Amino acid sequence: MPLKWVSLASGRRVELLDLSLSQTYGGLLEGSPFKELNDRKLTRLVQDNRRFAPALLVPPSREYPDVRPGSMGPVELLPAVTCVGWFRSEPADPSYDFSALTVIWFQAAASVPAGGNADPGLLAIDWEAAARDCHY
Repeated sequence: MPLKWVSLASGRRVELLDLSLSQTYGGLLEGSPFKELNDRKLTRLVQDNRRFAPALLVPPSREYPDVRPGSMGPVELLPAVTCVGWFRSEPADPSYDFSALTVIWFQAAASVPAGGNADPGLLAIDWEAAARDCHY
């Protein structure tokens, strides 16, 4: 039983089967986040989440607050919550059992994506191009 059904902009319905929410900067002990740190974080998230299905990163918004630059340059902030969801849907090829995709996205608050509160980038995913058909 899925945690939630999500309807993509294409009309495809996908099942959210697993969702991990974490603080985007949890563990940042000192200093302010900056572009290179964020880029490394995004690359690592995609690499670390390819275990069960292809991983797709929804490009996050980046904010540049009007504060004094840190030692590594201007402060750059990603949204506060990092989300990693495992989704399943009907396969593109009927000889398979299902299609799957791990999606990484960011949002301002901790919530399960649903209807109007779902990230527009999440809803715009091109499932057919990004997901992989699988057997049970």
